[in-house]
Amino acid sequence: MSEPEAVAEEAPKKKSKLPLILGLVLMLALGGGGFYAVYSGLILGNGDSAHAEAAAPVEALPDIAFVPIDPIVVSLGTDPSGRYLHFTAQLEVAKLSQPDVLLILPRIVDVLNSYLRAVEVKELEDPTALVRLRAQMLRRVQMVSGEGRVRDLLVTEFVIN
Repeated sequence: MSEPEAVAEEAPKKKSKLPLILGLVLMLALGGGGFYAVYSGLILGNGDSAHAEAAAPVEALPDIAFVPIDPIVVSLGTDPSGRYLHFTAQLEVAKLSQPDVLLILPRIVDVLNSYLRAVEVKELEDPTALVRLRAQMLRRVQMVSGEGRVRDLLVTEFVIN
C-alpha cells in the first residue's frame, strides 16, 4: 500500500512555456521582416517601382473652361398637376472660345428651353433617356454656337417632380 500512496502524492511536472513564447516572438519577427521585404521591393520588385510610381509626371489638363447655364425649369404636359423638369448644365469649351460662348449664351438657353418643352413626358421618364437627350441638346448647342466652340454638355441637374 505504500507504493500507490507515494505515486499519488507526487505532483505532476508543469511543462515549460518558454518554447511557446520563443516561437511566437520568432514568428512575429519573421512575419514583420517578410512584410518589410515585400513592401520595400527587396522581394518581388526592383526596389524603385514604389518610388517611381509616386514621382511619375502628371499629364497636363487640356486647355478648357466650363460655362455654366442658368437653371431651366420646364412645365411638363398640359395637366394642371404641376409637374416640372429642373435642368442645369455646364458647357465644356476651349478657353479661347469662352468669350464667344458667353456672348451667345442667351441663344443657347433658348434652344435648350425650346427643345425640353417639346420632349414628351414619357420620354423624359425613361431611365435611359438622359443619354439620348444629352446628345440631342449637345448637337443643337453646337449648331447655335458654331462648330468647334462647344466640346461637351455636362448635365449637373435633371430632376422631374
